[in-house]
Amino acid sequence: MSQSWQRTLYAALGIIGVAAMDLSSYCHPDPTSPDLVLIGTAKSAGQGTGFSLNTPAVTSSSVSFSATDFRELTWAELADVDFKDVYLEELDSYYWKPEFGPQVLAAESENVYITGYVIPVDLDEDFYVLSRYPFANCFFCGGAGPESVVDLRFLESDHRAYQTDDRLTFHGNLRLNADDVYQMNYILEGAEEHPL
Repeated sequence: MSQSWQRTLYAALGIIGVAAMDLSSYCHPDPTSPDLVLIGTAKSAGQGTGFSLNTPAVTSSSVSFSATDFRELTWAELADVDFKDVYLEELDSYYWKPEFGPQVLAAESENVYITGYVIPVDLDEDFYVLSRYPFANCFFCGGAGPESVVDLRFLESDHRAYQTDDRLTFHGNLRLNADDVYQMNYILEGAEEHPL
């Protein structure tokens, strides 16, 4: 087993461990929050695990874009998804399989930008996600659903290091993932900081 694969596996186990912890008193958002109500309607009832892993970042490309080549993508659009519990034999576990709604499907393969909170998941693997909520309330802490995070697949591997809860805007091409439990449901390919 390669070191890269082992690190990815360890990162996944860490994510699963954090997601399985009951940190309700520390990290769940206020249940009366309008954002939480919106997220709550995106998930169907069930006991799924809903975890994902990252694969290596996108390598550098000669393609360049200007800021006007992207349209804004909102977290409300990404909440247009339902989840159903699906049993996965290889993991002997259930996971939340997304069923994307029309707003999400309309954004697929679009050049978009979105603002959120950066969460470094595995710095060795250059695995960052952008979250609708700060770390204390995010999907990995158990307070929000998988529709509230986007996997950042950077265009350049030499981008600057990001800190937890940096509030930033990134652009890239939105890719949807409904079948691979080892990846996020939303992936921003060729991600770069968006000039405001």
